[in-house]
Amino acid sequence: MNLSIKLNNILFLDIETVPQEEKWENLPKATQILFEQKTQYQRKDDVTASDFYDRAGIWAEFGKIICISVGYFVDVDDKKQLRVTSFFGDDEHQLLSNFKQLLDKHFTNRNNVLCAHNGKEFDFPFIARRMIIHQIELPKKLNLFGKKPWEVPHLDTLELWKFGDYKHYTSLKLLTSILGVPSPKDDIDGSEVAKVYYEEQNLKRIVNYCEKDTIAVAQILLRFNNQELLSDVDIVRV
Repeated sequence: MNLSIKLNNILFLDIETVPQEEKWENLPKATQILFEQKTQYQRKDDVTASDFYDRAGIWAEFGKIICISVGYFVDVDDKKQLRVTSFFGDDEHQLLSNFKQLLDKHFTNRNNVLCAHNGKEFDFPFIARRMIIHQIELPKKLNLFGKKPWEVPHLDTLELWKFGDYKHYTSLKLLTSILGVPSPKDDIDGSEVAKVYYEEQNLKRIVNYCEKDTIAVAQILLRFNNQELLSDVDIVRV
């Protein structure tokens, strides 16, 4: 694709989300009604709102973020190294505040961009909405008000793969498979995150999964640019 953006200016990321409450019964009645109204066109006629609640994590109004994993390239001995770190925990406000601090401190340059798979439809707006809910001032890289389309500092590997075909959707799992990128879905997938979080209480497993997704997005961008994939020694978790 010959992307002109320098790799060192990109912050790759992925988020993992879950329903705000483990069980439908824990929601206030008013919230149950609002969820039923919100999802009425997504549910089949025979599926109740309570049956559909396990998918609540995909909406910022009814879900919460439990992990944001990021990756960024640095130059080490004339080679590219991808450094990966994560913000995670039960305290979403603290998690989002720490992520904002990273953006405000290290990714304020006008050439810096955020990159995710389906990020423009999911990750970026979900983070922004949850920040507003928590009364956290939006960092510049997420505040799109007044920006023209070409001024938005976001890259989306799904959008790049569409090549203008806006009805086309390709999952991260499929894209890594056809491009020869190591699969990030070798343990769990997105549909299992809520169960692992609430029932297994295994946040470490979710963080590992989220970091693999972030690494996969970086690898995909390298493939798009006909560059060599990273080896395990080129990936450092910090």
